[in-house]
Amino acid sequence: MMRHLLNRLAWAVFIVWAVVTLTFVVNTVIPSDPARMVAGQQARPKDVERIRAQLGLDRPLVVQYGSFMRRLVHLGPRDPDAKDPLHGTCGTLLWLHIDFGKSYQQHRPVTTILAERAGRTVFLALAAVFVQVLLGVGFGVFSAAKRGSMFDHMSVGVSLLGISMPTFVLGLLLQFVLAHQLRLLPLDGYGKTFGEHVASVILPALTLGISGGAYYTRFVRDELTNLIKQDHVRTARAKGLGPVAVWVRHALRNALVPLVTLVGLDLGALVGGAIVTETLFRWPGLGALSVSSLLDRDGPVILATVVVTSTAIVLSNVLVDLSYRLLDPRVRKA
Repeated sequence: MMRHLLNRLAWAVFIVWAVVTLTFVVNTVIPSDPARMVAGQQARPKDVERIRAQLGLDRPLVVQYGSFMRRLVHLGPRDPDAKDPLHGTCGTLLWLHIDFGKSYQQHRPVTTILAERAGRTVFLALAAVFVQVLLGVGFGVFSAAKRGSMFDHMSVGVSLLGISMPTFVLGLLLQFVLAHQLRLLPLDGYGKTFGEHVASVILPALTLGISGGAYYTRFVRDELTNLIKQDHVRTARAKGLGPVAVWVRHALRNALVPLVTLVGLDLGALVGGAIVTETLFRWPGLGALSVSSLLDRDGPVILATVVVTSTAIVLSNVLVDLSYRLLDPRVRKA
């Protein structure tokens, strides 16, 4: 088990490194000038060259990459002095330091910006996954149990509509009905108090949850429809088990393995930032941050969001792999 975990973590580190390296190269070689974005369109060429030198953008690509990787993860004092140029922009975890440098536009440490945004994105991601699982598993189980009925046909039709509808269209519809017409929820934003945070997360979580839940409904229904015909389920029925025990213990339990895979992938992607939804609802998370950093050509922030997104997706895959051993005894024996 430990050897398997170490192998998965080593592979995860390699994937994150590859993604970050590719992003660094693309962000550096694309035909645009971050120094010009910082200085402004009316700045003099001498000022642009001075800012380019200050940001280190005048150095060769290999030198820039080496400097970035040395600074990205390193060891240092447990409580570094904020005035120390070597550790002034670091985020620290004991003696481990993570440093993305300073934002070109906000002139603040990128780790500080991420710390402000990451919690909000995780909050939205967990709420969205909760809605996805609640709607998807609930309607999927009832559709499979009542397959061929009017409820089953309606559930399949509504789920197909939810899968086909773009996320921003669903979000605009929810905004119009629940926020504009009924005035039950805030239209957008994040709020200032905990109660406002909870109220503000409902609409974006519903937008993401309904879209994902529609796919989960079709998936769970199809999985259970196939599993309920298996020999071990018929044997359980022949032994006199009730319908609830048959569906939960022998059908739904076996459908959890592929379902957990979907949930893990979705959670990892959402933690990286739901770009369209966060932008639509003005949710101040990593998705909206990545959009603004791309438009501003803010290289340190772009690289930081890529690191967070790739790490979240890779770690979610590792956790999903480990969960297989808990859900399926056959995996443990293998």
